Amino acid sequence: MKKLLLVLTILSSFIFAKTFSDDIVSLETSQGVITIKLWPEVAPKACENFLKLVENSYYDGIVFHRVIKNFMIQTGDPSGTGAGGQSIWNKPFEDEVKSNIAFNRKGLVAMANAGPNTNGSQFFITTKMTPWLNMKHTIFGEVIEGYDTVQKIENIKTIGYNNKPEIEQKIVKAYINTEAVNQEK
Repeated sequence: MKKLLLVLTILSSFIFAKTFSDDIVSLETSQGVITIKLWPEVAPKACENFLKLVENSYYDGIVFHRVIKNFMIQTGDPSGTGAGGQSIWNKPFEDEVKSNIAFNRKGLVAMANAGPNTNGSQFFITTKMTPWLNMKHTIFGEVIEGYDTVQKIENIKTIGYNNKPEIEQKIVKAYINTEAVNQEK
C-alpha cells in the first residue's frame, strides 16, 4: 500500500508540474516580446481559454486595436475592431473576479468584456493602477518581462474615438514559453 501511495504521489507531482509549466506565455509583438505569467489558481477558466487560444495560434497576427496612454493596451479580436473574437467554448464565459485580486499595479493582464460574464478572446494589459476596474474584469496574469515593450505600444500615436494605433501594432506570434519556464525553476 505504501508503494502504491508513493507511485501515485510521484505521478501526481508530474501532472501538477505539467499543469503549471504552461503558465508562461510570450507575445512576440511588432515592438518586442512581452512575457506573461498566468494565474490559473486565480482564474482557471480564463487561463485555460487563453492557453488553448495560444496553442491554436489564434492570437498570431492580431493587432492591438485599442491603446489608451496611462490606462491599457488591448488586443485579441481577429477583426481588429474590438467587436469580435470568441472563447474556446464558442460562447462567452463567466467572470472570475475576486475581491482580494485588484488592479493595484501596472502590468496586469485581464479579460476585456462588454459587461458581466461576456469574456471571449480579447484581453488587455494595464499601464497603471486601475481600481475602477476591480470586480468588473477577470485578472488572469501579469507581465513578468518586456514591460518596456508594453510601454512602446502604449506610446504609439492613436487615431479616432476608438484609440486605434495610427501605425499598426500586432502580436506576430504568441507561444508557451518553455525557456522562461525552465529559467524560473
